[in-house]
Amino acid sequence: MTSDSAVTSDSAVSADGTVSSNSAERIRVYGAPWCPDCARSKKFLGEHRVRYDWIDIDKDGDARAFVEELQSGGRTIPTIIFPDGSHLLEPSNEQLAQKLGLQLEAERGYYDLVIIGGGPAGLAAAIYAAREGIDAIVVDRSALGGQAGVTDRIDNYPGFPEGISGAELAERFIEQARRYDVEMLSAVSVQSLHKEDEDVVVELGSGQELCGHAVLVATGTSYRRLDVPGEQELLGSAVHFCATCDGPFYRGAKELLVIGGGNSGLEEGLFLSRFAERIRIVERGSELRASQLLQDKVRGLPNFELHLNTEVRELVGKRGELREVLATNTESGEEFRWQPQGVFVFIGMDPNTEFLRGVLDVDEWGFIETHGSYETSMPGVFAAGDARAGSTKQLASATGDAIAALLRVRDYLQEGSHRRHSSVNA
Repeated sequence: MTSDSAVTSDSAVSADGTVSSNSAERIRVYGAPWCPDCARSKKFLGEHRVRYDWIDIDKDGDARAFVEELQSGGRTIPTIIFPDGSHLLEPSNEQLAQKLGLQLEAERGYYDLVIIGGGPAGLAAAIYAAREGIDAIVVDRSALGGQAGVTDRIDNYPGFPEGISGAELAERFIEQARRYDVEMLSAVSVQSLHKEDEDVVVELGSGQELCGHAVLVATGTSYRRLDVPGEQELLGSAVHFCATCDGPFYRGAKELLVIGGGNSGLEEGLFLSRFAERIRIVERGSELRASQLLQDKVRGLPNFELHLNTEVRELVGKRGELREVLATNTESGEEFRWQPQGVFVFIGMDPNTEFLRGVLDVDEWGFIETHGSYETSMPGVFAAGDARAGSTKQLASATGDAIAALLRVRDYLQEGSHRRHSSVNA
């Protein structure tokens, strides 16, 4: 969604908030805010940190005419135009991945270690694995870099006193892993795991199977949803979970709503204040949960309005356009009707462990339970980072967690090698 009244194919708002004067030099996504496949494609490109121009054909008649001419009268969206002049109509994530040149198939079927999850934790483990001489592969269902890669700024990672953008930090992790020739697959999901003799078989969404002496699960977490009426219909068009990905499309907006008073909510709210005149922050608790430093910063800005003890009850919209947000103060009973241009939700995280339910022991929230040193209920399978029960859900600790788990994996592999060697000699 753009904040411009008319965005043409010659001048479009980019995913990073810049305006391209010659959009033919970059990817152009023609679509509409109510289109779920458009939202999916934008999310995929954003996660992979691919710069693109978004053109709303509902607002731009010339763009709509261009789409119709390209399709001989059709209006299939998203219509995605690439710099080489080629295009895709309503592509799947796999088609987009192929077009972007992403590696979708492993070079071999057997590895010492399969690392599931390509965020900072998985990449840190891969770097240490390579240094230990462990033949490892990283598989991620989305983009390498994880949540960190779409975070605007990271100020608490050691070694960067001035802070660093999430995208840059993610690229540094990826580049270091490449330096050690770590094989990495992105946009490839894992369907399940099962034990086969002393090894673990990893079933990929592509149909390929990878066999490893050990597996390290570092799948991280995803943003939790509100689960209120209207949310599902507005996902990707007016309801967002990534300010870095979608905030720039609201340049010039009068008001944006941020739900969640923790560190993420306030950090992303500060980022969104670059684009909107007013940021309204809603927290269901009686006080903000963010660090005192962030609270002081937000409270000192005139364009922030805080609402504590307040819950959003409904999002009212039509064809992907947000009309109104209904909320209630749980103490006073006062009701609110706000008209923000967009809603950004930061109310916690859920572990990316759906494919492991019934396979590994998880707690009531789905976080992986570990026994001893990062070992799960399945021999040879280890867990680290935010998806592990009891982890601190912090970037720096997630990388440390993964490195410690990797060292335990190293010991496990050495023990297994000794067992196999002894068995052969016997």
